[in-house]
Amino acid sequence: MAKKKNIKKTKKANKTALSEPIEVTKSVPFWLQSKWQCLILFSLACLIYGNTLKNGYTQDDAIVIYDNMFTQEGISGIPGILKYDTFFGFFKEAGKEKLVSGGRYRPFTLIMFAVEWQVFGKSPFINHLVNVLLFGGLCIMIYLLLARMFVHHKSEIDKSKNALLPIFLMALLFVVHPIHTEAVANIKGRDEIMTMLGAIIALWSLFKFIDTQNQKWNIIALVSFFIALMSKENAITFLAVAPLSLYFFGKQSLSSSLKSIWPIILATIIFLGIRFSVLGADFGGTPNELMNNPYLKIVGNKYVEFSFAERMATIFFTLGKYIILLIFPHPLSHDYYPRAIEVMSFTDWQSILSLLTYIGLVAIALLFWTKDKIISYGILFYLITLSIVSNIVFPIGTNMSERFLFIPSLGYTIVIVRLLYNIFKKDLVVYTIGGLVLVVMSVKTFTRNFVWQDDFTLFTTDVKTQPRSAKLLNAAGGALSTKAAELEDGPEKTKMLNEAINYLNQAVEIHPTYRNAYLLLGNSNYYLKNFKEAIQSYDQALAYDPNFKDVLTNLPIVLREGGKHMGQQMGDLETALKWLLRSYNLNAQDYETCRLIGVAYGINKQNQKAIEFFQKAIALKPDLASNYTSLGTAYQAIGNEEKARESYTKAIELDPKALDYLKNK
Repeated sequence: MAKKKNIKKTKKANKTALSEPIEVTKSVPFWLQSKWQCLILFSLACLIYGNTLKNGYTQDDAIVIYDNMFTQEGISGIPGILKYDTFFGFFKEAGKEKLVSGGRYRPFTLIMFAVEWQVFGKSPFINHLVNVLLFGGLCIMIYLLLARMFVHHKSEIDKSKNALLPIFLMALLFVVHPIHTEAVANIKGRDEIMTMLGAIIALWSLFKFIDTQNQKWNIIALVSFFIALMSKENAITFLAVAPLSLYFFGKQSLSSSLKSIWPIILATIIFLGIRFSVLGADFGGTPNELMNNPYLKIVGNKYVEFSFAERMATIFFTLGKYIILLIFPHPLSHDYYPRAIEVMSFTDWQSILSLLTYIGLVAIALLFWTKDKIISYGILFYLITLSIVSNIVFPIGTNMSERFLFIPSLGYTIVIVRLLYNIFKKDLVVYTIGGLVLVVMSVKTFTRNFVWQDDFTLFTTDVKTQPRSAKLLNAAGGALSTKAAELEDGPEKTKMLNEAINYLNQAVEIHPTYRNAYLLLGNSNYYLKNFKEAIQSYDQALAYDPNFKDVLTNLPIVLREGGKHMGQQMGDLETALKWLLRSYNLNAQDYETCRLIGVAYGINKQNQKAIEFFQKAIALKPDLASNYTSLGTAYQAIGNEEKARESYTKAIELDPKALDYLKNK
């Protein structure tokens, strides 16, 4: 009788799991109780991502934090964050934010960064810490939502004594999956965390309203979903996920489920109203630039759009890679820009297999609609949340990204754990396999976090994984070039610069009109004193963008230094003058250029020209004695002794020893 009474209490406890934290009988070990499982999930999330706290800023952190004029203003920058596109504060110039298709209105996480900047200043430690804590909270909410849906549904998720264990395993798998490193280890990835956290809380709150009929839960759902949308637009997929969840696990009809999601519909209407008022109804179209439109190819020295078949084949090849990374997350990369994914066609077996796989997933979801709602739900959750970043609905500006799997991966964890129970039946086998997977993935996640230490480490590591990404080759080349510029001349500096040039040459081979790669090639060759190659690279960049500010800033300097080198070191006066005069035409206000041109003309016996440029040099730096000495020498060379004396007198006034070098001649 005591045994029966105990079983009855356990069932009652599971039934109350609808709206309250799940409690079990005291006979169950503490680690099987929901409150301890929540603590374990949070602690594991903090432990596995704790090593990110030593990391600095990387990748797109500049856009949203340390190079964003609104974020750097702290709390006073919040109005600007709300008023403009998310990228406006970085570009600081109207129109540039539209280089990315569709526009971005994601003010909530920028507001968080602004507040953190206000309180702590420039502190990647604090930013990383907040990311880790938020991720830990998200993992708890995922666990509570799954427990609410699956235990309440009485789906007999397993045959074990505690129905919470499979749910705990699903949440654990989500915590440790390495595919999440980009979202958590990269500070900018907070938009993914906040989007999913807001959406999960909203969905959980809708279930709480069903359980309690207390309107406060609808209000919480509205607010949290609005925050999700203000963090990133892909939260909108939960307009499909929410009614599906309520229909499957809320004991409601489909029509009732649709009516029950009115709080998140209202939140969406408010968000879209704000978004359209800020960005307008223009979704940006499709840019004709490879780094913002991966579905371009070169035909006849021009970029043209993929054919429809090529586009779809490439998209499905990418979708297949997503499944592979979920199952076997190695190697990982933060970058999959062209041509990390090559131009595909439906003659490629990988594209065909991926297409058939996704057709199969849809078929299984429909087939298991009544047979196994959990498998059906997991598949549909994955497909729905992935749809908006698939490039099928609309172009998103890149082939793929691991952060795009952050939300959809929950569907994968649901399905994989459910399949383990269906296949192996026995707890011991399931937990042995699950435990091994968790350990391996934990190690992979922990070690992957180190790669996000800084841009140099990230770019130079991942370029070995994605050696066909023009953007990553450019980033690695730039990182090496910048690092080398900080070193003294020597073998190490030369090696790094040659490696940078190698990466950058590969980048322009893949993307021949890549202006930024030509800029970095120019910089790298300049550091190596390869002046001719540096000038050629800058000229190539200007051929594609005549108003490229960085090149227009650097080129006069390189021409000046190159002219000086050619004249002093190589004795090539003709090339020296050619480069110096071009430098002058680009920047007539550079004193050293004017002086060097004067010297070159003097050596070339063109003394009248020399006088002209020495006078220009004096106009720029009138208090420098050597300018008057040089001018006097030029006047003397043409026989104008009076002007020569005037110049020498002025030189002596400024520096009594200004003419000493003439006495030694």
